[in-house]
Amino acid sequence: EIQLVESGGASVQPGESLRLSCSGSGGSLRDNDIKWVRQAPGKALELVMIINRADSTWYSASVKDRFTVYRDNAKNTLYLQMNSLKTEDTGRYHCAILSGPPRSPGTQVTVSS
Repeated sequence: EIQLVESGGASVQPGESLRLSCSGSGGSLRDNDIKWVRQAPGKALELVMIINRADSTWYSASVKDRFTVYRDNAKNTLYLQMNSLKTEDTGRYHCAILSGPPRSPGTQVTVSS
């Protein structure tokens, strides 16, 4: 099974942008349906977006028009471009195979003024 590792999290101010990376090993991201999820302190895991093998995407209403996913197939990496960040975007972000739970540590995004 493909192994996924996230990176790119940071502390930023509201309105700023970040780009998260989801790098795959042991398999091709292209052959998998992938999701990004996030978890804020004390809250349940929240589905942020999905990209499938046909490059169809779905975004939650809370991030639609602010977040965009794109691929670099040569690097076997997915990127989540996050613009106009809000305090409510704070959380630990994980990428995972759509059909399973997150198995990687994730990357922390903190948005505060």
